[in-house]
Amino acid sequence: MTIDNIKSAMPNYAKDIKLNISSLANDETLNEQQLWGTFLASALASRNEFIIAQISTEAAQHLSTEAMEAAKAAAAIMGMNNVYYRFVHMTSNKEYQTMQAKLRMNIIGNPGVDKMDFELWSLAVSAINACGMCIDAHESQLLQHGISKDQVQTAVRIAAVIHAASAILDGEVAMGQAPVAQAA
Repeated sequence: MTIDNIKSAMPNYAKDIKLNISSLANDETLNEQQLWGTFLASALASRNEFIIAQISTEAAQHLSTEAMEAAKAAAAIMGMNNVYYRFVHMTSNKEYQTMQAKLRMNIIGNPGVDKMDFELWSLAVSAINACGMCIDAHESQLLQHGISKDQVQTAVRIAAVIHAASAILDGEVAMGQAPVAQAA
């Protein structure tokens, strides 16, 4: 199981991350598509090759081809949007808030899966990328359409844990301490 590979790659000091990965992989707050789409979008947003490879292999066992593509699309579009809207939100010149973004975002309107699943994945990626404006927008859409706060929290917990695991493994590699599973 690929989740086990990630857990095996975690150094001893990251025991809490390992335990959180296990509990989240078995969480029942989200349906299977929401859960594994969130894992995949979060892995892509976190940018660690080993984590991406392991999660994408696992996600492929739980997601349709359309859901796999939509989760990847959520990571892609939010990678762009989070930078742009974080700038709009953070700049002291509020004139940018009145300007059209002039960026193509067609996938948001037609993601190929349930719109709220795509919103959930977009929220997770936005949390990783620290875009408050996007977090607020996606969370509002989710709550308006019946997604519970527990489901929102679970998606963000997945994002937090996968991002932490990615950072840990990147750090280990940078220190010349490549985890056994990653070095293989």
